[in-house]
Amino acid sequence: MLKHERDGAVAILTLDYPERRNALAMAMRVKLIEALDMIEGDREVRAIVLTGGSTHFSAGGDISGMNATDLAGGRERFRVNAHLIKQMIRCSKPIVAAVEGWCVGAGLSLALACDTIVAAESARFAAGFGKVGLIADLGLMHTLPARVGAGRARQILLYGEPMDGSAAAAIGLVDHLATTGAAFYEALNRAKMFESTAPLPVALTKNWLAEGIEAALEKERDLQPMLFLTADHAEGKAAFLEKRAPVFRGT
Repeated sequence: MLKHERDGAVAILTLDYPERRNALAMAMRVKLIEALDMIEGDREVRAIVLTGGSTHFSAGGDISGMNATDLAGGRERFRVNAHLIKQMIRCSKPIVAAVEGWCVGAGLSLALACDTIVAAESARFAAGFGKVGLIADLGLMHTLPARVGAGRARQILLYGEPMDGSAAAAIGLVDHLATTGAAFYEALNRAKMFESTAPLPVALTKNWLAEGIEAALEKERDLQPMLFLTADHAEGKAAFLEKRAPVFRGT
């Protein structure tokens, strides 16, 4: 589910779940935690590229695996999520996301936990959590307003409308645009710039800018597990899997 490679001082992590468009199954999240932990201790690595390959970055959470049946199970799921996002945001190595294709839901959250986002012009971004009866998670309530401002974040989170890479770049959601198929190479070039940058100031800068993420993750750990148990979430999952419009009743 995760490929781990090296190109000089750059570690390359590739989400590898093509049959589900790189949906973030819990097993993949655990693999990311393990890889990032190993990279953190490797002083020869100066930066990380996170990519989903040339087709899609990530289609979001793995709906088929959202099967928490009690509050304790949901909170455990979000303990893992919080570990991953804190690990990314506080990682001493800068992380550059290379985005092609879909980057939605939890996939968008994962991209925004990176320091730099390079996206193809044809990439597609959206935060459609409400369509499955959930709120945004994996730190998105913190990272999205920090990137695009509270007003734009509100529109993205409430409406869940998709936008392409060019539109995302225009509002600051994306840092650098690339032609379709070239996002990885541009991201790798950006990551290689850190080979000639002192690592300690980079690590301390990242740590300083991470202030506030713990509180956001703790709040989502309190709220999202409750939504997992609602009838609307069950309806959202069923509608998604059956490829139909959901009928929500606020229950």
